[in-house]
Amino acid sequence: MDINMKRLRYVNDVMPPHVVTEFSNEYNIRKHIKTHDLIIGGVLLKGAKAPNLITRDMLKEMRPGTVIVDVAVDQGGCVETTRPTTHEDPVYIIDDVVHYSVANMPGAVPCTSTIALTNVTLAYILKLATLGWKAACDTDASLKKGLNIIAGTVVYKEINEAFGWK
Repeated sequence: MDINMKRLRYVNDVMPPHVVTEFSNEYNIRKHIKTHDLIIGGVLLKGAKAPNLITRDMLKEMRPGTVIVDVAVDQGGCVETTRPTTHEDPVYIIDDVVHYSVANMPGAVPCTSTIALTNVTLAYILKLATLGWKAACDTDASLKKGLNIIAGTVVYKEINEAFGWK
């Protein structure tokens, strides 16, 4: 499920036919939580808290033993009943629904996480080191989008809005 139709079309193009996509809305979420054993919430709003897509009352519609993995826990979670847990004590149960909401989930596999992060960031780091931040951001739109602070001033729109700073 997603709200980005372009992304949904892409997934439909690259995945086998048995993979079904749907637009994410309350109706579709309520329909699927009744029949699925594993629900993964992966919502990201840049610089903002994740919305609660699954409310506490929806837990009663789930089968006992259903597992919710709330990957959005670092942004407050996309499930109303989410609370951050740890790798040492990762789960809790509410209304017979198992919740897994470990903050910093990649910390469970630190070597793999580090390799994956390095693989996707090394080219940017080299560009920054070679050109300096100003020239690198001027020549690379993706780097410019990631710029948060310039000379002590927060320039990232979503962060300013989240904290009411401009």
